[in-house]
Amino acid sequence: MSRGVEQVTRGWSPAEEFNFLLTNRIPRRALTRLIGWYSQIESRWLTRLSISVWSAFADDLRLHEAANRDFRSLRDCFTRRLRPDARPVDRRAHIAVSPCDAEIGEFGPVEGDTAFQAKGFPYQLDELIPDPEIRSRFRDGYFVNLRLKSSMYHRFHAPVDCRIDAIDYVSGDAWNVNPPTLKRIEKLYCRNERAVIPLGNISTRGELCLVAVAAVLVASMRFEGLDQTLDLRYRGPNRIDMGRDYVRGQEIGHFQQGSTILIFATRNYRLRKRLVSGDIVRMGQPLLIDTTSLTKAVDEETL
Repeated sequence: MSRGVEQVTRGWSPAEEFNFLLTNRIPRRALTRLIGWYSQIESRWLTRLSISVWSAFADDLRLHEAANRDFRSLRDCFTRRLRPDARPVDRRAHIAVSPCDAEIGEFGPVEGDTAFQAKGFPYQLDELIPDPEIRSRFRDGYFVNLRLKSSMYHRFHAPVDCRIDAIDYVSGDAWNVNPPTLKRIEKLYCRNERAVIPLGNISTRGELCLVAVAAVLVASMRFEGLDQTLDLRYRGPNRIDMGRDYVRGQEIGHFQQGSTILIFATRNYRLRKRLVSGDIVRMGQPLLIDTTSLTKAVDEETL
């Protein structure tokens, strides 16, 4: 363990230490497969019981927003769709909206090729994004880490009008992505299973890229238009053709339990004011501002 990590973990509470040990010092892949199997059992009474137990520990289920609450399995609950009016989408041209419901984690400028999973925990873009042409676009750009807690809405959407020609799937581990683990396991995002999703032909200026990072008990992603689930069993090509156009707020895919979306933006973007680490943001709310499109007529509330 590095000196910096030791300094962070010395201040941990017993609960944080227990959480880290419980969710990481276990056979992560085996447990992830077990939870995947259990979540697909179609039994309404077992599902209701599981949700009741889960509700005792979760603080953001918001099941009243679900389009259908008659869940046949726990996975139905994890991947629930929402009522059409549950997430209004900001349509202003200079705004890139949050692609998901999430807790805001670390954010800020990409320092050359260096981004951060947590304060004091850097990683290099070439360790996260395999394609050198894609990652070069975001050198000296901007990043935002969005953590989808297990109780949250699990689907992620287009932050702007865009096109996805292909995604790059990177197989990996299944570490927890919660704050205690981010402050202990260096370069965690670069270790975990993930999908790199560059957004082309975007409706704002500059460029954006999403990186969907799987985690313990998750390690499973589905994309609209793809029959194949991307999970620990996937043995297909690393580059997967998509060739799909999306309008702002349209669903791109979903995790089969909560995890993390990383957003990378070119340097013309900035995070909306008055958002701080730990805040909750909902899909469709303003997140990033294209500063090159701003005029004096733009409401300063969004700056």
